[in-house]
This record gives sequence, structure tokens and C-alpha cells, in this order.
Amino acid sequence: MMQDVHNLVGTTEATSGMEFLGIGQDQLEAYGCDVYRDVIGSGGETDDGRFRLCGNDVDYLAEYVVLATGLNDVRPDPPLPRTGKGLHYCLHCDAHLFTDESVYVMGYGESAAHVAAIMLNFTDEVDLLTRGDEPEWSDETAQMLRNHPIDVIHEDVTGVENGSDGWLAALEFDDGTVREYKGGFALYGAEYNNALAATLGCEVNDDGTVEADEHGRTSVDGVYAVGDLTPGHNQVAIALGDGAKAGISIHWALRDFPRDPDLLAEQGPVRAEDVPGMPDELLEQAVEFHTYD
Repeated sequence: MMQDVHNLVGTTEATSGMEFLGIGQDQLEAYGCDVYRDVIGSGGETDDGRFRLCGNDVDYLAEYVVLATGLNDVRPDPPLPRTGKGLHYCLHCDAHLFTDESVYVMGYGESAAHVAAIMLNFTDEVDLLTRGDEPEWSDETAQMLRNHPIDVIHEDVTGVENGSDGWLAALEFDDGTVREYKGGFALYGAEYNNALAATLGCEVNDDGTVEADEHGRTSVDGVYAVGDLTPGHNQVAIALGDGAKAGISIHWALRDFPRDPDLLAEQGPVRAEDVPGMPDELLEQAVEFHTYD
């Protein structure tokens, strides 16, 4: 759904989300990865310690599972669209777009109030829209709002006006007023796609994130969680780093060499014909990849 990729070094902002994903899939396949487009409805451990993941028509068996199922931002009620030029969810991704512009922050909790205050680092025109909901922020936060140039608007939004370029131009309110905005942020929380993680027995935090260590390992041996599904900042660059760390951890666990001392004692020294330690199919593909002209 990303029209442009932001905050990712080495990737231009003219790159769409679909193009970015397509490049990534091409690179994975070049390294020997099989890509399946499927929906996993359930899963569990097998008697031999592997994992069975049940898709629409096919079951998948794996020694390790990496969950990168992310989250869904809770959308604002109509007449606001789901997303677009003028409705955003990630402060870190998009705040820079609204430097010196009129901005709204939509929500009624602590996070909405503090994001509104943070936006004062980018612009001097910030409105906080509760849309008729009773504020749930603390007295301390209420005092913070009173001491910063933020207009708190309690009337609900009844209409949206867009400019000829597709960007938001203004919002209409049920008291008849119209306020001009370049864009803003909806802060209603997130719904984490953690059903499969829970089915596999992974520890799930109170906020819905899946608990994982610095390598992405969950509470279930062999199951990893990375990216927005886990606690922390929701950024593509961070998710990529999470995936890299999980991949290195799994690669280390799957390596045949150096052989463990117990196996050396049982099987003897490693012979030349035993190496390299990868399947013939992947070996041939790797050689072809590196000699491709």
C-alpha cells in the first residue's frame, strides 16, 4: 500500500512499496529461495520437532519458522479514507512531509497527544482532533497540551476536501467549520497479526506484540518473530535488520561445519568429500549465480 518508500537508505523515494517487494522477491529467488503466495490458517509442532504450517491447499514442513506478519493500523471512521495523501500513521516515516504545513493528529489517547506535541518540531500549525471521543490522556498530559500551541478540536469530522493534486486540502466539522490541512496522523492503535504465533505457543505481550530476543527468537525453540510483529519502532529499515539477525541465527544453527566435538568423536574427522556443507542443488545455483555474466 506504500506509494513511496521513505527513510530507507539506498532506495529512492520514487520507489513504490510493490516495486520494493518485487525487487526483494527477485533477489531471494536468485539465491535459491522458493516463494509461495499462500494463507497459513494454522500450524503446530510435529512429533519429530519440526513445524507443520497449513496453507489453503498445501501443508509446509519446516525446521525453523520466521514470523513477519506485522500489524494493521486501526483506521479512523468515515468520512476519512483508509489511507492516502493526507492520512498517515507513522510519525517517524512521514512527519518530514509536513514541515511548515498545517497538520492534524487524530485520536484521544496519550499517544495522540504526544505525537501532536512532537509535530511542533516540524510546524507551528498543529490541531488535535478527538472527533467527539472523551480524552483518555492523563492530567499531566492535559497540562502539557495547555502549555503548547496545540488546538484541541472535539467536534467530529463530517467531510473531506481534497486538492487537484490529490492531497488533503481541508476537513469539515459538525459545527460547520472548515479547517485547512496538508495532512496528518491517525493514532488509534494497532492490531497485531499474532494468531499464528499464539497457535504455535509463542509468548504474546499485553499489547499484542510477540516477545522476541535480540536475534528474533521467541519463547518457542525454532520460531522467530521479526519486524512490526515485535516490540519496538515500526520501520522498514528496522524490520530488515531484524530479518537479517534472525537469518544469521538460523544459518548458524543449520551449519554442518565446524562439526561439534561430540560428532567428531562419533564420526571421526571431516573428510574432503564431506564438504562443502550445502545441498547439491543450492551449490550448483550458487556457482551459477556468482559466475553469471
